[in-house]
Amino acid sequence: MAGSVRILQMTAPLTSADSRLAELRDALPDLRVSNHVTDRIAYARDLWPGGQIEKLAGKHAPEPPACVVWPKDSAQVVELVQWAKAKAGVGGDPVVLVPFGAGSGVCGGTMAGAGSVIVDLKEMDSVVRIEPHNNLVRAQSGIIGWHLEDRLNMEGLTLGHFPSSLMCSTLGGYLATRSAGQCSSLYGKIEDMATTMEVVTGTGEVLETGRDMGGGVGPSWTQLFIGSEGALGFITAATLKVHPAPAHRMMRGYGFGRVSAGCEAIRRLMQAGLRPAVVRLYDEFDTVMARSSAEKGSEADTLLDAISGRVKGSGAMPWLKRKALQMVLTRPDVTNRLIEELAPRISADGCLLVVGWEGDKRLTEVQARLGHDELMRSGGKDLGEEPGWHWFKNRYAVSYKQSKLFTSGAFVDTMEVAATWDRLMDLYEGVRKAIAPFAFVMAHFSHAYPEGCSIYFSFVGPATDPGQTRQQYDRLWRRGLTAATRAGGTISHHHGVGRSKAHFMTEEHGNSLRLLQTLKATFDPASILNPGVLGLS
Repeated sequence: MAGSVRILQMTAPLTSADSRLAELRDALPDLRVSNHVTDRIAYARDLWPGGQIEKLAGKHAPEPPACVVWPKDSAQVVELVQWAKAKAGVGGDPVVLVPFGAGSGVCGGTMAGAGSVIVDLKEMDSVVRIEPHNNLVRAQSGIIGWHLEDRLNMEGLTLGHFPSSLMCSTLGGYLATRSAGQCSSLYGKIEDMATTMEVVTGTGEVLETGRDMGGGVGPSWTQLFIGSEGALGFITAATLKVHPAPAHRMMRGYGFGRVSAGCEAIRRLMQAGLRPAVVRLYDEFDTVMARSSAEKGSEADTLLDAISGRVKGSGAMPWLKRKALQMVLTRPDVTNRLIEELAPRISADGCLLVVGWEGDKRLTEVQARLGHDELMRSGGKDLGEEPGWHWFKNRYAVSYKQSKLFTSGAFVDTMEVAATWDRLMDLYEGVRKAIAPFAFVMAHFSHAYPEGCSIYFSFVGPATDPGQTRQQYDRLWRRGLTAATRAGGTISHHHGVGRSKAHFMTEEHGNSLRLLQTLKATFDPASILNPGVLGLS
């Protein structure tokens, strides 16, 4: 009971929420609305680790939304936008509408503010139509990715979009953040799949951004709204390209002495015109982690054992493990140097590269054979099928492992950046050097293309002092993204921008950011749609 009282005291006064609820019910009586305190707290933020750090410090929901709504179709979204726009026009207490999918974002893209209205789109989850003859699917934006893929599989099709959050993320979230799946080297990112979208803008209008064939004449309005994170409109439905479900799949592991050698091998593979579905190169210590977690089954335990001298006995007391982790992470700079020296000795095969191929059986076997020959010519060591199939069987587990590290007295996060091949190693070294003083860091390279590749950094830092942890976390991100932009890399490859990276949009886009401000003013003249994301007000 005491815990419940404490949470209630942390939220905004319920009188404001009650007032907004009454207004909404009067204006839109058919719209499902809630201002229950548990809903308001649950919807106050996404899975941004910065917010998780605040929760550890006792700040559960400092600025909860006034209420949460669940529209059942685009017509109700239109009514909601028109109501919010009308209220903005008469002054007084403004209304902000924040789109919400499944809440699995990690960049603060759906963080509520006091008085805001969270718009949960998950009741809009229908597959409108599947067109096998045209290789197209039309679906509403609230559908969970796993459910969409399952429905396509029943027709012998696949979208080919497999983020690690597939079970807890939505189609609208993919489109809003310019998402990439684990097989993007073959199927592309979400912007390569979308042909047209239905969008409700901040003016209350419904736009269909193109024709099902995509492209056409003039600018691509579909691409304009992809990656807009709800700042220009609500994505309510989309038509996407699909593919025949793969009839055959092949997985294999290779070893390379150093990261640079593995990256060069991937570049040659992709520029030879081959298209593997999966390409994942782990740096030296991430290789140790990938192989150790296969035995232990827990990334938290693996990390603790690997960087704290291996606490003896599987039954080691939890408090002892937490204490050991905190001690090791007190000096992340020393820990990083130590691991850098030890990792090559621990992993006899160097850096692990996982490669997967899928599709028509004959074509898959030909591509896999040609790819194998190319990787062997590049100096790879054939590790057989087991490393590849192990990754495949556990490819979604990462989304459920981070909580153990938070409860062990640490914070954990990921930073996914990308660059062309000639800048990739500078990007890798620059970001690692920037993060190393603040957190233990490792990385893997994935989402490879003929022109370049993404780097996915994972880092763990101490969370012993609630007051200082957030400051350290913010400083780490500033230095990491500064290093990324100096190396000519992107500030994000597939997680989006949200609020966590908004300050770096100028470095990413330069003067063209003014065009985005102009689009915001055009599509959302009353500034009622998700202010704060993408550096927009």
